[in-house]
Amino acid sequence: MSDTTNRVFTLNEMMTIAASRALKSDDVCFVGIGAPSAACNVARLTHAPDITLIYESGTIGTAPDVLPLSIGDGELCETAVTTVAVPEMFRYWLQGGRISIGFLGAAQLDKFGNINTTVIGDYAHPRTRLPGGGGAPEIATSSRHVYITMAQSKRGMVEKIDFFTSFGHGEGGDHRQRLGIDTAGPTLLITDLAIWKPDPVTKEFTVVSLHPGVTREQVQATCGWVVRFAEALDETPAPTELELKTLRDLQARTKAAHQGTAKGKAA
Repeated sequence: MSDTTNRVFTLNEMMTIAASRALKSDDVCFVGIGAPSAACNVARLTHAPDITLIYESGTIGTAPDVLPLSIGDGELCETAVTTVAVPEMFRYWLQGGRISIGFLGAAQLDKFGNINTTVIGDYAHPRTRLPGGGGAPEIATSSRHVYITMAQSKRGMVEKIDFFTSFGHGEGGDHRQRLGIDTAGPTLLITDLAIWKPDPVTKEFTVVSLHPGVTREQVQATCGWVVRFAEALDETPAPTELELKTLRDLQARTKAAHQGTAKGKAA
């Protein structure tokens, strides 16, 4: 836990808020469940009120009062501007190039932004079977930019992922272009310790900003590959009072709603 200018916050709160800052009001964002959803909705409730949030179930312009449990959560449809069929969502909106940001999480991630959400271990005899890709493989190739958020660990950030669920920069360099993928791919990684961006040439993720109180040694100790740090390394600005209050209020409403209490909905 960190303490900056009398504001106490956790590393996970710093991660969510740092991720939310990357979004703008004119973004059309395809939102993943979990940490990406929290970041997108904090952005909507603070500095990006006109952002268009789209979830895989076909809800467009949704403005949930609580964070959804899944893409099928009724909260999304109830608060959306409109809901379209899933084939229309993917063919017209996503594959049609209308999504500026695809916001994804990962169970395993390598240094080129390739994502595994399928299995840990051998596919035929996995140690752990994960939820799978869902729409993430299409989001990763068809969104103009991809942002990824996850907590750092050597188990999650690995030299080689066990299964290729969603294509990032492949082997690095111009691998996307050689495969005919004309979108930018992963351009931002936000973890609970740092902000990373791909090297312009190699496409290997490089740390460009450390969160308050975090050291280079901490970042390396929780990453499975040799970490590269930018020459001009920044410090991520600490959360503001408004950002913290917005996130915590959202999480409190969500917890109450999922426990079935009357406090789940804002008055």
